[in-house]
Amino acid sequence: MTSATVELPAATRAFFARPHTATFTTLRPDGTPHVTPVRFTFDATTGLARVTTRAAARKARNVAAGGPAARVALCQADGFDWITLEGRAAVTADPARLAEAVRRYTVRYGAAPPAPPDLVVVEIAVDRVLSLNLPLPVLKAK
Repeated sequence: MTSATVELPAATRAFFARPHTATFTTLRPDGTPHVTPVRFTFDATTGLARVTTRAAARKARNVAAGGPAARVALCQADGFDWITLEGRAAVTADPARLAEAVRRYTVRYGAAPPAPPDLVVVEIAVDRVLSLNLPLPVLKAK
């Protein structure tokens, strides 16, 4: 999965450091949106956002059903400040990728995520960023 590096202005970096939840939008197989609250991490160096979840969860099934073309959006909001990260997504249970997602989640939220037996990570290769009342990050192709 190809992603861009993202240059985050200081205020935007601070916004992402807060332990907020976000809305995660995926598309069901019939094309209708599925929106759910999630905790997530974002690594600007790799341009990857990560959401841990159960393999059987609707969001993971939606991404898997979309194949390599699956697009998603994560939106973190606090009052009238918000940032949306959009990109292509993939689901993986690869142990190294899952461990990295859990490590980052634990750092951001101060506790490990739930650990069901079917834990997977949805990785989003961010290719579009929208924001309001925060400095807009700059995407740089790799």
